[in-house]
Amino acid sequence: MGHADNPAGSRGQSSFDGQSRDIPPTADLVILGGGIMGLWAAVKAERLGIETVLVDAGRLGQGASGGLLGALMPHMPDKWNDKKQYQFDALLSLEDEIVRIEAATGIPCGYRRCGRLIPLPKPHLRTIALRHSQDAEAAWRHGDRRFHWHVIDRPLQEGWPDASFAGAGLVHDTFAARVSPRGLTSALATFLYSARHVRIVEGVGAEMIEPAMSKIVFTGGESITFGHCIVAAGHRSFPLIEPISPPLPGPIGQPVKGQAALLAADIDPALPVIFLNGLYVVAHEGGHVAVGSTSEETFEDAFATDALLDDLIVRARALVPALKDAQVIERWAGLRPKAIDRDPMVGPHPDHPNVIALTGGFKVSFGLAHELAEAALDAASSREMRVPASFTLTSHLEMASR
Repeated sequence: MGHADNPAGSRGQSSFDGQSRDIPPTADLVILGGGIMGLWAAVKAERLGIETVLVDAGRLGQGASGGLLGALMPHMPDKWNDKKQYQFDALLSLEDEIVRIEAATGIPCGYRRCGRLIPLPKPHLRTIALRHSQDAEAAWRHGDRRFHWHVIDRPLQEGWPDASFAGAGLVHDTFAARVSPRGLTSALATFLYSARHVRIVEGVGAEMIEPAMSKIVFTGGESITFGHCIVAAGHRSFPLIEPISPPLPGPIGQPVKGQAALLAADIDPALPVIFLNGLYVVAHEGGHVAVGSTSEETFEDAFATDALLDDLIVRARALVPALKDAQVIERWAGLRPKAIDRDPMVGPHPDHPNVIALTGGFKVSFGLAHELAEAALDAASSREMRVPASFTLTSHLEMASR
């Protein structure tokens, strides 16, 4: 997990290396996967007093959720719909959730509503951005709070980004935020390591789910019976769910490789995230700037970095001159779960309601996971889930069957 004084940077050794590898014979709730989705589900289960076993194939928070970037980006404010509203509400409620988990653990999560800058290199992009500014005035509001999509003529601070990239100005989005992925996952894991109702089992992977017997079989041959199972194992969720579904012509999701880098630079951590043509530059506390990320659907080595990351770093140095000579202190690669239609995947299996999906999300997981976890627990308690219809596992299975 990340050190408290370096939440976006290199990992320290957890003080919980002795966590159990013993699978209990039964549990009211089993959560498979200790990434951002599974961690939030376990935290909320602990608060509800649900006897839970959280099982991860490795260490908590050290899969795709242990990355570097941490950009929390809203959808575009135009063509407002239920999905955009759900994400908007989730990005707002995350503020209070982080305050609560920081107070409980004393671990800073590196959260800041820093905003975002989007350079507009061509005049027609400014015209579109001005139209979106009106959309944001109508949609980006909550009570007395208002967030904006301003079009400005020059960077808020010289060189962030270089003015040559903003020939037609820049968008200044005041709603976007950022978080330290490792700071947040470390805080959630720390909360759970001292939980009363959640038992943690690390280093044990699930091999198959047998819903008719309410049983999970693990790679070592051990098994556990459950009342409900939440499948939050990232991209490994898809091959666990597919065998218990009707025959499908294709997969319900896939892993997508992402690469990112961490640079050491004396940059004000209050500066907005910069986004340009798929490139994010994110200033974090501690003199660190994260750069990312790629989206690779085909790859040979899931955890190797290569020339694609080199290209991102070159682009980031050109975009922000202050990064020209910044030392690269970490290169990172990992696999993110992309459901068949890119939306998150949550909810009970239509044929096996005791098995509940909690995965997908791809690039938006950190902003939505706390709310999706709540929906998954609603399903486990036979309560109605309040999520957009396209987020449900049923919707994803229907799309995969076409």
